Amino acid sequence: MIAWIDQLFANPELLRMGHLQRAEDRNLGLGWMYYALARILRPRTVVVIGSWRGFTPLVFGKALGDNLEGGRVVFIDPSLVDDFWKDPESVRRHFSSYGVDNIEHFRMTTQEFVETEEYRGLSDVGIVFVDGYHSEEQAEFDFEAFAPRLALQGVVLFHDSIHVRNSTFYGVDREYEHRVCCLIDRLRLRSDLQVFDMPFASGVTLVRRSEIEPASQSARQSASATRSAGPAP
Repeated sequence: MIAWIDQLFANPELLRMGHLQRAEDRNLGLGWMYYALARILRPRTVVVIGSWRGFTPLVFGKALGDNLEGGRVVFIDPSLVDDFWKDPESVRRHFSSYGVDNIEHFRMTTQEFVETEEYRGLSDVGIVFVDGYHSEEQAEFDFEAFAPRLALQGVVLFHDSIHVRNSTFYGVDREYEHRVCCLIDRLRLRSDLQVFDMPFASGVTLVRRSEIEPASQSARQSASATRSAGPAP
């Protein structure tokens, strides 16, 4: 793993984009969590929406390759920022140069991807990593597109999920606001979901189904309140 991290961080572009990476002590930052989740859950499929130069799909791909069960990463990025993801052979060589050959890239938006046979065939997705266009509306579309295809223990991770901020990532003439956190605030109100923030670097929020059905949860809360009140006088 140490040699792989050295190889990864020899490319300075894979130290960017707010995952708290640090080359000096071979620290994947938030990447340790991405790697650990994939090793713990052992999913057959991970979906990654958006990546600058592939740090997140590479870490997930490495983790799946290290699992006995194997697995694949479905990587969705339309290459709207620049041309990096436009040539399929160049993309394949990029990932393969890090010893990761289980990433399938789809050069399209989520809206385009959901119209494909590949999307219709997806099920039991273990992890979805949302890091595409960071408007509230797009993050919600990404979430709603894949939530029904999650495995029972599946999780969704939202990157850049803590603060509202302006971004010129797509060019100064296309400045927009990151508002993923506004979606997170709404998801937090849902009794059928568990939502956990990790406010480090650009922030990551983990969302998963509650283990307890909403009706059962209400019953448990009611029973707990009755016990706390003590016996009637």
